[in-house]
Amino acid sequence: MSIQTTCPYCGVGCGLLADGDGTISGDPLHPANFGRLCSKGAALGDTLALDGRLHEPMIHRQPATWDEALDLIARRFSQAVAEHGPDAVALYVSGQLLSEDYYVANKLMKGFVGSANIDSNSRLCMASSVAGHIRAFGEDVVPGCYEDIDETDLAVLVGSNTAWCHPVLFQRLAAARQTRGTRVVVIDPRRTASCEIADLHLALRPGADAALFAGLLRYLSDHGMCNNDWITGRTTGFDAALSIAPSLAEAAAITDLPADELARFYEWFAGTQRAVTLYSQGVNQSSSGTDKVNAIINCHLATGRLGRPGMGPFSLTGQPNAMGGREVGGLANQLAAHMNFSASADIDRVRRFWGAPHMAARPGLKAVDLFEAVCAGRIKALWILGTNPAASVPRAQQVRAGLARCPFVVVSDCWPTDTTALADVVLPAAGWGEKDGTVTNSERRISRQRAFRLPPGAARPDWWMLTEVARRMGWGDAFSYQRSSDIFREHAALSAFENDGAGRRMFDIGGLAALSDADYDRLEPVQWPVPRTCERRRADSPRLFASDGGRFATEDGRAHFVPTRWLPPVERPDEDWPLLLNTGRLRDQWHTMTRTGEVPRLMRHQDEPVLTLHPVDGRRYGVSDGALVRIESRHGATLIRVMLSAEQRPGEVFAPMHWTDRFSSTGPVDRLVSAATDPISGQPELKATVVRLSAVPVLWWGLLLRRSELAMPADMYWSRVPIEAGHAFTLAGREELPGGSRLDDWVDSLLTRPARSELISYSDAGRGVFRYASLVDGRLDACLFVDAHRTSLPGREGLAGRLGAAVEGAGRIGLLAGAAAGGPSTAAERIVCTCFAVGLDVLQRAIADRGMTSVADIGAALRAGTNCGSCIPELNAILREVQPDESTPA
Repeated sequence: MSIQTTCPYCGVGCGLLADGDGTISGDPLHPANFGRLCSKGAALGDTLALDGRLHEPMIHRQPATWDEALDLIARRFSQAVAEHGPDAVALYVSGQLLSEDYYVANKLMKGFVGSANIDSNSRLCMASSVAGHIRAFGEDVVPGCYEDIDETDLAVLVGSNTAWCHPVLFQRLAAARQTRGTRVVVIDPRRTASCEIADLHLALRPGADAALFAGLLRYLSDHGMCNNDWITGRTTGFDAALSIAPSLAEAAAITDLPADELARFYEWFAGTQRAVTLYSQGVNQSSSGTDKVNAIINCHLATGRLGRPGMGPFSLTGQPNAMGGREVGGLANQLAAHMNFSASADIDRVRRFWGAPHMAARPGLKAVDLFEAVCAGRIKALWILGTNPAASVPRAQQVRAGLARCPFVVVSDCWPTDTTALADVVLPAAGWGEKDGTVTNSERRISRQRAFRLPPGAARPDWWMLTEVARRMGWGDAFSYQRSSDIFREHAALSAFENDGAGRRMFDIGGLAALSDADYDRLEPVQWPVPRTCERRRADSPRLFASDGGRFATEDGRAHFVPTRWLPPVERPDEDWPLLLNTGRLRDQWHTMTRTGEVPRLMRHQDEPVLTLHPVDGRRYGVSDGALVRIESRHGATLIRVMLSAEQRPGEVFAPMHWTDRFSSTGPVDRLVSAATDPISGQPELKATVVRLSAVPVLWWGLLLRRSELAMPADMYWSRVPIEAGHAFTLAGREELPGGSRLDDWVDSLLTRPARSELISYSDAGRGVFRYASLVDGRLDACLFVDAHRTSLPGREGLAGRLGAAVEGAGRIGLLAGAAAGGPSTAAERIVCTCFAVGLDVLQRAIADRGMTSVADIGAALRAGTNCGSCIPELNAILREVQPDESTPA
């Protein structure tokens, strides 16, 4: 029997079916995805292995019982509050948590500990949208729904590589383009995979989004395209916003765009009623992100384009439950149920509902400030739940130093991370597939995440841990939850508490507050609001703020225009720091790779971190494709391989956010990133850090394959990928190999041979070629190939098949020659279609040999692109390269 649940990746909130044998498939009845999945979702079954999971509580790296760990946490938190006050305690939580986990954490901190020092890693991705929504609408609400993507005539993607970051929605957009002729505009400094379906790509100057949309507001007004009745009857502040808006020429100069291209976009927007603007981290992750959000919203307010099919500003959420976390107040500047610290009545209302003895009365520390307080010693006890700030927070090295100095650190997680390594207490958390609760996706849709297997060992849900600590701190009556449904009912009841009259809050799910346990178990996906007055418990509210009625959540009931003045990024290139670093996501990876990084097929599209830079900059710095460089900012430095690409603007570089010290010596790119933040939202500037780079001479390259993982030495560059029978490491040396017995010791340190092993080797020191294989009981346990030239190394893919296999007779010579199992060695082939493991070489040969001219042809022959569709933009690009005169996009 299949169990309906929800995907744990991005905010699309795709429905899944989990079968008893571990098979995961898309739920064809779920309205977020109708059965479609992206490459990560399609590989979820591969992430269910329990290898490496945390199974029991640990205190100072020693196994402990739950009672010992929870008693210690309660005692140290109580002690910190008694000696230093409630603001000496903090929680840092995650959009990976379920709403029920979030709710208990928020209630414990704000209502009972008495501090609002609880913030979320959602601060790193969605805080600017939250602030922009509140300024414009009075509340953190997304007006539209996914059906607007299907029904729009103009889709504007801003700071969003939707093709890779929200692939299921991108496929809906591609279908709309094909069936109804929807125009697509991509506004992004980089040419990304999303541009494959774009009618216009505006490669603007980084950070100039606010100027572009303020210029659009001016254009709409100058050309008589504003909806004056809407502006007069439903909004306020239009004149103030318009007064500082730039002309088209001024906007073109600021954005570094040709005026004719900018004018074309302005004309399209002005002339298209059904226009939806989809924006994400490229807008939010900025020191002026809130103004960018409001500049976008202003244009929709000016035209009255929201609340109706196919139109509106639409924030695409990065994490599976970032919105659910906001609903329960999981950010330091929020109260629960969309109530605010700025209203004393809200503070009192939450206090009375909870019976809270120590209700927080002011906002707490936002993420970057919170970790600065940790570094400064003001936080004495910190609990981190389901996230890895030692890798993901700006200035990661400083964060690590602060955590190491903090008197008491607790981390609850599913796997060991850079952060658990710095904890006094580590708690084993139940993971996806093991815990029960709800999540809310980007279109305000609440879905059930249902458990379909037991947690390993002593692992427990986060809400249970928090509840147990609250009881030990003396608040058992207020935290008497027995199951997640108890928490959900309380959360729903709070949303409806004193929620009526002119000041009504839009977030209201009071219609779900009386669900029985059985009803909760059966709860189908539903969009809020769901007030008690709903005739049906699942009466969806797909669109808010309809043009013909509906009140905004502001005090005057009107939507507010916000003047938005363009401000450049805090850090700007100069002679000493000539390049601008942008960071972001890749198609097949997720956050700091604790889940996706150990799935071999998800590592084959891009298997190590690379720094993408324009060929012009490659020539400027004397580096070629694949070269090793040192990249340095004011905040840190690292080594990374280079990929040259004209998709970058000259003077700008891009690095993925995912890799950590577990997977590469490059480590977290956030060690380089500035901690500049938006003054309103507190969201850090992750898209614009000034850097410089220099070429790093490499004296040798290496390939290491092992059946077991290895803590790599610090004196070389390395990157690890999982393979079916073990691990493969790419190596690069900046110093000459040691000689004599020191070389033997070095080889042994990489092969880590057991006493009963046999070593076979070949060396040609004159050519700089060294090859070693360690056999245990006649089977290949590890092998190492070193060569002065990277291109002379044998192929990883073929050799990987020989790990664990018997090596006999002539096979020994073939192994040292780099021969693959069953045939000659081949270079590692980059996988384009992860779902069906279709590689670039196979695609290129098939397209050329069979005269393929469309993605449909490829799908019919090789199945590539027929499942999740994430690879379709890349398939189109390959078609153009191989059959440039004949191929056309699908």
